Amino acid sequence: MRRSWWPLAAITLGNFMLLIDVTIVNTALPQVARGLDASFTSLQWVMDIYALALAALLMVAGSAADLFGRRRLYLVGLAVFALSSLVCGLAPDAGVLIAARAVQGVGAAAMFATNTPLLMATYSGRDRGIAFGVWGGTSGAAAAVGPVLGGVLTEYVDWRAIFLVNLPLTAIAVWITVRSIEESRGAAGVRIDWPGAATFTVCAGALTYGLMRGGEEGWADTGTVTALVAAVIALLAFVLLERGRRQPLLDLGLMRRPTFAVLMAAALLLQAAAFPYLTYAGLWLQSVLDMSPVRAGLAVTPMAGVSLVVGAVGGRLLDRVAPGRALGGGLLLVGAGALVNAAMVTPDADWTAFVPGLALAGLGIGLAMPVLVSAALGSAPPERAGMASGAVNTFRQLGYALGIAVLGTVFATRVRDVVDGGDTVPARAAGRAAEAISGGHADAVIAAAPPSRADAARTLVHESFAAGLDRICVIAGIAALAAGLLVLAVVRGGPGGTPPKPTPEKSPPEPVHA
Repeated sequence: MRRSWWPLAAITLGNFMLLIDVTIVNTALPQVARGLDASFTSLQWVMDIYALALAALLMVAGSAADLFGRRRLYLVGLAVFALSSLVCGLAPDAGVLIAARAVQGVGAAAMFATNTPLLMATYSGRDRGIAFGVWGGTSGAAAAVGPVLGGVLTEYVDWRAIFLVNLPLTAIAVWITVRSIEESRGAAGVRIDWPGAATFTVCAGALTYGLMRGGEEGWADTGTVTALVAAVIALLAFVLLERGRRQPLLDLGLMRRPTFAVLMAAALLLQAAAFPYLTYAGLWLQSVLDMSPVRAGLAVTPMAGVSLVVGAVGGRLLDRVAPGRALGGGLLLVGAGALVNAAMVTPDADWTAFVPGLALAGLGIGLAMPVLVSAALGSAPPERAGMASGAVNTFRQLGYALGIAVLGTVFATRVRDVVDGGDTVPARAAGRAAEAISGGHADAVIAAAPPSRADAARTLVHESFAAGLDRICVIAGIAALAAGLLVLAVVRGGPGGTPPKPTPEKSPPEPVHA
């Protein structure tokens, strides 16, 4: 390798790690549940807190990188990511694992926010195009490799290995970064909008917590109501603060542009509809269908595989299509794929039931993701291009976090309704049985049943889990269809028109990933 490509190696390695940690956990969840005796809500937080921290801190991390130095913040991010990965791998209980995942998300935000600026500062001309092509390709590969790698490490080593594997990789990335990447900063006079960052973080965290607690304790629960009210107050405070700041975290004037606002909603709903239900599909494959972690990881790869191929092969063709049409059509395909999944998953279905819907959704993701950021950049003034890019990535990660919370709540509620409505489990034990089924402990429900009721308990497990998957796939499908129709109705312009698509010199191509 030429010395000039060492910076690319360091940056893409860090980017690959932070993105793969979004999906690598999916196939390990049943083993995490058993190993730490984790509840369904705890599993939700293990998945959610990482994406939530990444979303909440992404924009402020970009400002910090401009102020303190991008190389410096990238190294700090790698160090935080490595140390928190070590704690995740050694976690004695679910609480420690969740806290460490939150810190891991902080490190990931610092790494993600500095990827693009470091590549822009390091490469120019033809080399820049090659660098962003490699970076985008590895980003897309992370989504495809994550579930399979998680399955391999979980099955042949231990679930803790999915976190510990980050340690040698981050050490390599730090070594290459120190030796090959030069420091760069943003324009003079950059300030960090700490009040905006604090209120945005409180709003996102309180909303996610309120949605999860509402599904577990009820919507009239004091903690649920308090969290949701806190989210509303924090949102109002964020709006008021941002309106009066010279260097806001997010220029709210952008949100008054219908095209930009719709694109932010599309980014949120695309991520919420396309990926979170795969978490519960992974639980179904392993805890209900008794598949191994490796086979379960392979079973959910059609989505990522098809999206990667479509994004790579169709990139040049998408340049001739209006961004709104590609994004809107992609969202419609994502919605159709989710609805196909809802129709195909029945109590007696096997893993192949998910393949057609996942492939269809993957086709939609491959169409939508590559044009999402370019469309957002084209709908914002040139001087706000960096802010627009940060905003669309923030809304994407926030969509994943909220999708896990909302769909998880709906899933658990539907499983509980089916269990409560049957006579297989005594009424006094129905709540515990529903929690066990949702949390990947379906085998415990079957084992606890008397021998004469074992078949009935097994049928209940299959029926309740299928009902939960059906419900969340329907909701995801409707959300994606609604977002697609909204984009087609509002986002105008065509190739070379309005909104214009930025050139690679000004804005890098957006990778396809979860």
